[in-house]
Amino acid sequence: MRVWRSTSNPLSEEQLKGLLKRYDTNGDGRLSQNELKAAFRSLGLRFSGWRAGRAIRHADANGDGYISEEEMKELVKYAMMKWGFTIS
Repeated sequence: MRVWRSTSNPLSEEQLKGLLKRYDTNGDGRLSQNELKAAFRSLGLRFSGWRAGRAIRHADANGDGYISEEEMKELVKYAMMKWGFTIS
């Protein structure tokens, strides 16, 4: 599922959020570093653990170590800026 990086098929912000939310394996409504790592790995990103840690440090506004629904927008912006994901 490498559709994120495709410039011919840009995703909406909501589609990208939906893709990330699929990896909320425990259903708590938040993404842990391990869940984010799995999402990044499945999308073909190298160094997914390192990237997940960086993404959480950037987007985790309240410092709880998770990405909540409220913090998801910042995570999406960070992914676009750092890794070239295309959003329509």
